[in-house]
Amino acid sequence: MAKKNVDVMVTAFRDGFQSVYGARVFTDDFLPAVEASVNAGINHFEAGGGARFQSLYFYCNEDAFEMMDRFRKTAGPNANLQTLARGVNVVGLDSQPRDIIKMHAELFKKHGITTIRNFDALNDVNNLIYSGQCIHDAGLKHEVVVTLMSLPPGTPGAEKAHTPEFYAKTLKDILDAGIPFDSVCFKDASGTSTPKTVFETIKKAKEMLPAGTPLRFHSHDTAGTCISQYMAALEGGANGLDLSMAPVSGGTCQSDVISMWHALRGTDWDLGVDIDKMRDAEEVFKECMADYFMPPEAKAVEPLIPFSPMPGGALTANTQMLRDNNIMDKYPEIIKNMREVVQLGGFGTSVTPVSQFYFQQAFNNTIFGEWTKIAEGYGKMVLGYFGKTPIEPDPKIVKIASEQLGLEPTTELVVDINDRDEKKGVAPARKSLEDAGLPVTDENIFIAATCKEKGIQFLKGEAKTGVRKNAAKSGGVSGNEFTVTVNSKSYGVVLADGKATVNGKAYNVDVKEGIDASSKGSASVVSTESEDSKPIKAPMPGSVFKLVANVGDHVAEGDVVLILEAMKMETEIKSPVDGHVSQISVAQGDQVTAGQVLATIN
Repeated sequence: MAKKNVDVMVTAFRDGFQSVYGARVFTDDFLPAVEASVNAGINHFEAGGGARFQSLYFYCNEDAFEMMDRFRKTAGPNANLQTLARGVNVVGLDSQPRDIIKMHAELFKKHGITTIRNFDALNDVNNLIYSGQCIHDAGLKHEVVVTLMSLPPGTPGAEKAHTPEFYAKTLKDILDAGIPFDSVCFKDASGTSTPKTVFETIKKAKEMLPAGTPLRFHSHDTAGTCISQYMAALEGGANGLDLSMAPVSGGTCQSDVISMWHALRGTDWDLGVDIDKMRDAEEVFKECMADYFMPPEAKAVEPLIPFSPMPGGALTANTQMLRDNNIMDKYPEIIKNMREVVQLGGFGTSVTPVSQFYFQQAFNNTIFGEWTKIAEGYGKMVLGYFGKTPIEPDPKIVKIASEQLGLEPTTELVVDINDRDEKKGVAPARKSLEDAGLPVTDENIFIAATCKEKGIQFLKGEAKTGVRKNAAKSGGVSGNEFTVTVNSKSYGVVLADGKATVNGKAYNVDVKEGIDASSKGSASVVSTESEDSKPIKAPMPGSVFKLVANVGDHVAEGDVVLILEAMKMETEIKSPVDGHVSQISVAQGDQVTAGQVLATIN
């Protein structure tokens, strides 16, 4: 009996990077593994999009378009290179107007991409209509998506969403909308769907789709059930699976190609890979990634994930940011608080950007107190500004979000809202380039539109590198490499070229012998409050995103003095009084701790 061929897409170089390293990987480091994978018989790769677009500008100081060009050159002209798009959000957390959505498809086609997988975290088909048409019109293959997850046990109203019947209805809505597509994917970013749900969902989809339609399933092994989900998907009629490669397989990632190959031994299915060459390719890949910091949670199965569905692709991105801000100790409480955030937020699937909204709100509930501070993304989601949630969000949360954000609930199409937003689209992006004296190209317009200030910083050559690598153990510059232990926690520190690299993250430093007198009691660290001066302190850890006021400026009570960033959220720091700015104690890019004095108002 002839074997049933299973199309394997290797996700290691996009989702694997996102799920393990927070998407922070240099292009030069992984291309040898791509070449080895091609030699093993892999011709379908996830090659960009998702978090691997913004992360290159935010953390790697690299151009994502150049990365895609180099990926194409390495994989060869016949490889199916696929990227991930978030419907009307394309490759960012914020949604976009029509001109940027169209530009996204055209630019990705220009830079060597074959297929774009297109999903909406809310399963709002309205968000897939225009984005899907643009992908099709650009001459790309469109893989349309239904997103899955399991709701936490005991969730009231769970019978209304995230069931096989709900997913079948979503697929029917896609078919009824006439969205052009070449394949269908069911995507479970949190890995929480039960195998039974997967089987029934795929079986229903198989019955609904035209004969011969490629049908894929995507999951993560965060909850430890990825292989069983994949077996259920094949039994239900799927003919394509997403698989990863060591060292970015298992745990928060997809199951490994070799693990799946082993699970299918003696069955009717065949992955079509040379298993010995696949083993060689994984050894090459392990060597490529040997210097990268491996977060321990990335390789772990977390049994609590079904109760607080944090997707693998967002889990380590968030823990990396918690480490950046020295608040990793808050992680267990944040994950615990996600359960309520999901239950009250309208049951959007926990996949980017909604997973980030969930995490940001759970973060705020942990740091500031329950529902004291609504995260902008979460608030806009429950108010309808990202589309229609599967069920109505809790009315109390909608009211709080409306009051805090100053927005009324809406049912208007997201693209219509964005088309009239003067801050979004090609025109304001072009102006930001012109104001910065930068070349106005389609690529630069798209970077400015989707990455905003950080995109402009990259294009001006001002971006900072935030890739975590382990400190060199040998062969480095003599006397410049140290292991520093603080409160029983060890840090690898390398001092070179005016920088201190701490566990892979670079900081500008100036090291001198002896202790300068001004360093013994800095006014920026120790502050005194009097009737004539008022220090502004950081309400939370973060980095200084932007200085709005300058020393000498007059500010009124409530005026923004500076903006902090933490967990991809910008927090405005406002003056508590009327007065003049007498001191700014931090600089753009500085990492600050909670309670640290940021500025002083006289």
